[in-house]
Formats: sequence, structure tokens, C-alpha cells
Amino acid sequence: MDPVTAASAAWRARRLAGDLQRRGLLTDLRWAEALRAVPRHLFVPQAGWAASDTPGSAGRRIDAAVDPMSWQDAVYSDSSIVIQADDGVGDPASGQGLATSSVSAPGVVVEFLELLDVRPGDRILEIGTGSGWTTALLCHIAGDHQVTSIEVDPVLAAKAAAAIKAAGYAPRLITGDGAAGDPGGAPYDRIHVTCGIADIPRAWIAQARPGGLIVLPWSPGGSTGHKLRGAGAGGAPGCGPFHGPPTYMRRRARRRAAVGTPPPHSQAGTATTRLDPRSIAGAGDGACLAITAQVPGVGWHTIREQDGATSLLLYEAGNPGGAWAACDYEPGAADFPVTQFGPRRLWDEVVAAYRSWLRSGSPGRQRYGITVDAESTRIWLDNPRNIIGEPLPLSPQPAQRGA
Repeated sequence: MDPVTAASAAWRARRLAGDLQRRGLLTDLRWAEALRAVPRHLFVPQAGWAASDTPGSAGRRIDAAVDPMSWQDAVYSDSSIVIQADDGVGDPASGQGLATSSVSAPGVVVEFLELLDVRPGDRILEIGTGSGWTTALLCHIAGDHQVTSIEVDPVLAAKAAAAIKAAGYAPRLITGDGAAGDPGGAPYDRIHVTCGIADIPRAWIAQARPGGLIVLPWSPGGSTGHKLRGAGAGGAPGCGPFHGPPTYMRRRARRRAAVGTPPPHSQAGTATTRLDPRSIAGAGDGACLAITAQVPGVGWHTIREQDGATSLLLYEAGNPGGAWAACDYEPGAADFPVTQFGPRRLWDEVVAAYRSWLRSGSPGRQRYGITVDAESTRIWLDNPRNIIGEPLPLSPQPAQRGA
């Protein structure tokens, strides 16, 4: 039995759209109408883990059988709903383990969809069907036969297909590796990516129509990422600026290889520095982009203790046995210990990039952009001719699975 009546869903969807409009997250009235028309509850399981897209908000279990009103409130709020944990092994309603798929928060979804700038007649390729809710929203605006969506997980793909059908839409759905795109359906006017990407597959560049748009969450390293909108692909260089932080999960193949296990400290070298590691960890998104451009392959995360102690850990993303470094801040200390391992001295490289960013005037994310061609990704400052750092390689094109 459907826990939500049509009237209740319509009222709640109108309230959600109005809330997003008041907060400035939703400005295109077409997407407001799509939010009202596509029943979000059809894409949410009976039990899940809801997390409001508000800083500091705690997640909570929702269960339509136990508390249907609370479940409805969560479904039609600006909350993400976890629908898969640990790639299907864990319980998505427990709040435990790694969340690997969700019905994304509406505010995040509509911001990306507005960047996509869908026009009448546009053919759209979506990478990452997930729950199918965003796929249905795209169908409502562009039309069923204009939308192709790819999902790597066959269980998620089957559930999404059923939910999309129940909502009344019939896009072309593919089960396979989204990194391969859909060469048989190319060229596409719009490519919409719903998973965090560390390196951009060259297949997407080739399959975008010249002058088309690719919108994706670019997460090359560190604890944050960037909304990216690139135009002018189809074999020619794609180019675009950054548009704020994304919160999508990483593509599965990249997530599995994100962080290695550091070797014993006895194999590492130690030194001290007067540079507070919190200065780098808290420098902001512009500094992150400068470091990404100038320190190829670096990843990092920050550990903060209740007493103020802070550790900045650097590592070679995707290389479990690679170089790593750590710098530890202790309250009241004048110097801070640095530990480095491997042929690369990642702390030294990151510090050099950070100081270069300071010398440039500490530019923010809005001054950076990216150029992508068939071979590499290049980050620039202020204009595409002012490339900083080294070209970043694209990921190879894999063989596609399923159809």
C-alpha cells in the first residue's frame, strides 16, 4: 500500500519547491514544476537513512511502517535518503557503513539540473541512474525518448527501472559502466553526471556534441569537490568554470582506490615546520584547486580532535603503496612535526603549491576553470590561457557492460 496519498504528495512537493525557491536554490520554474509532478516518494524505500542538507544536521532512520508521517516529512524535505550501504552489503537504514547510493537532496539535484540548461529537443545522457528520481525529472522536462541513463549496479538499476515506470516515464536505461558512456547513442547535447569524478573519462568528451554541456561533480582529491560545467566538446577542447561545492558520492571504481594504508612510521622521515597545517586544511576551495593542479594525484583529509589537535594527512590517491605525509598541530606548540614516506615528498610539494597560491593573491574558486580535451585536463586561473600546474590525465575508456 502506498504510504502517501496523491493529495498529500502534491501538497508536500509544492511546499518543498517553494522552500528551495525561497533559499535561492531553485530559480528555473520548469524544475519547480517537475518537482511537483514527479512523486519523489516512489523512489524512496520503506526504510532508509535521511540526512538533511543543512550543515550540522544529524541523520536519522526513517521507516514508513513505523512512522509514516515522519517518513513523508523526510521524503519531501531537502534531505538525501540513503538507499544503499557498502555497495549493497550493509543496511542503508542503519546509518552505519559507507553510503554508496542515495536519493540525493533536492537542493543539490536542482542546482546541477539548472547548470545543465536543458533546451527543447536536447538529447541527454545521465551517468549514474541511482534511485531513478533525477532520471524521471529529466524525462519530465526533456521527454522520455530524449533521455538515456546508465547505472553500474544491476540491483539498483532494476529498482530504479521499476520506480521510473511507476512514475509514468520510459527513458532508455542501460546497465553498465558509465565511464564508457553510450557510443551507440552519441552525440549527446547534455551529459549529466551524478557521481563524484576524480578523472574525466575521455568517452564523455567524445560523445558530447560540439557546443554541448557536461555537468559533473569533480572531486580530484581532498575532502571537497567542485561543480563543473564544461562546454564545447565533441573532439574539441571542453572548457568551463567551477560553480560551487557538490555533495555527490564518488564513482564506484574510483571510490574503492581512494586511500591506501600508510606503512609503519619507522620507514618514514621526520622533520618540523612552523607552517600550521590548519592554514592549508582551512585555506578554502581556491587553495584546493591550486594544490590539485600543482601536485598531481594528491589526496588529503583532515582529522580534528576535541582538544583542538589537528592532523593533515596527504596521500597518493589510487596508489595504496604510494607516498604519504602527515603534519600534526598541537595546541600551544611553536613547531609542528612532519612525517613523510616514499619517493615523493608530498608535504613539500603541497606547501610549495600553497605558497604559490598565496603569492597569486589567494584567489577563490570562482577565478578557476578547467579545459578538457581528448588527452588531459588542465586547470587555469582567470582565463584558459593561464594554465597552472601540469596536465592531469583522463581515465581510459573501459569496455561497457550490459545494454
